[in-house]
Amino acid sequence: MFLDEKKIEVRSGKGGDGACSFRREKYVALGGPDGGDGGKGGSVILEVNEQYSTLLDMGHTYMYKAPNGQPGGASKCTGRSGDDLIIGVPRGTLVKDSEGRLLSDLTEPGQRWIAARGGKGGMGNYHFATPTLQAPQKTIPGQAGEKRELHLELKLMADIGLVGFPNAGKSSLVNKISSGRPAVGDYPFTTLEPVLGIVSVNNHSFVVADIPGLIEGASEGRGLGHQFLKHIERTHSLLFVIDGFEEDALEKFRILQQELVDFHPKLGEKPYIIAMNKADLGVEEQVKKFEEAGEKVIVTSALSGEGCKELKLALDAMVPHKQKKASGWGKK
Repeated sequence: MFLDEKKIEVRSGKGGDGACSFRREKYVALGGPDGGDGGKGGSVILEVNEQYSTLLDMGHTYMYKAPNGQPGGASKCTGRSGDDLIIGVPRGTLVKDSEGRLLSDLTEPGQRWIAARGGKGGMGNYHFATPTLQAPQKTIPGQAGEKRELHLELKLMADIGLVGFPNAGKSSLVNKISSGRPAVGDYPFTTLEPVLGIVSVNNHSFVVADIPGLIEGASEGRGLGHQFLKHIERTHSLLFVIDGFEEDALEKFRILQQELVDFHPKLGEKPYIIAMNKADLGVEEQVKKFEEAGEKVIVTSALSGEGCKELKLALDAMVPHKQKKASGWGKK
C-alpha cells in the first residue's frame, strides 16, 4: 500500500507552573521565598527519516502529543522539562496547514521542523521578592502548548521520472534497468502506486520513479491523474516510455507531453529522453515517424534487454552531476 497524503493533529506540552514556596530551615529566620520555575513543555518535531519511503511508515497514529513540563519545586528547583516528541517522515514530505498553506518542505536527510513548540515554564515566587515585599505569593503559570492540524503530502524524490500510458512497458523496463520491482502484468494499470528504483552505472547510481500509467485527461483529474502527476514535479528529468507497437505512437507521445504541461507548465521544461519500447515486436516504422518529427529515441526491449545499456548511459548523462552530457536527447 502506498500512502502519499495524511492528516495529523499535533499538540505540544504545557509549561510547568511556577511554585509558591518559602524556605523553612531550623535555626534560619526569615527564610524568604524559594519557589522554583516550571519546566518547559515538550515540542512536537517532524524529522526526515531515510528509512521511511511512504507516509504509511508513520503508522496509523493521527494524534501526536508531547509531554507537559513539570511544576517548579522548593529550594528554587526548576521542574523537569517535557521531552520533545520526534515524528519520522519520509524524504519529500510537504507540510501544510488546515487551509492548504505550505509550512515546510522536508527534503534533506535528518532535516527537522518544529510542528508545535512547547509552552514556556512559569515563574516561581522567588522572582517577585522586593525590599518592600519579602514574602510574595505571586507565581506565573506555565504557558499552554500549541495545537494545530497539519496536512502531510509526499512527493517522491527521484532523478528520473518514467511517464507513459498503461501497458507501455514501464514497469518491465524499471525491472530491467534498476533495483525497483513493480508488479508486472498483461493488463492495464498493473502498477497502482509509484515505485522507486536505483540504477547503477559507471560506479555510481541514480534514482528512477515509475509513475503509474496516465490516461488522457489525467491533468483534469481523470483516473488517478492528480495523485500521480504531482510526483513528477520533483524529478530532475523525464523518461517517456512509448509503446512502439502502436500505430499512433507519436500522437500518444504528444498527448503525454500536453497532459504534463496542462498539470504544471514547468513540467514541459524538463529535459527528457524517449524510449521506444517493445523492440522485439518491430518498431522501425514508429521510430522513423519520431525522427521525422525531430525527436530522437532509444529503441528498447524490456523482454530481451535490447537498448537497456544505452538507455542507462543516456539517463545517467541527464542527472545533475552530468547534465552537460545530456545535449542531443529530446527535442530542444
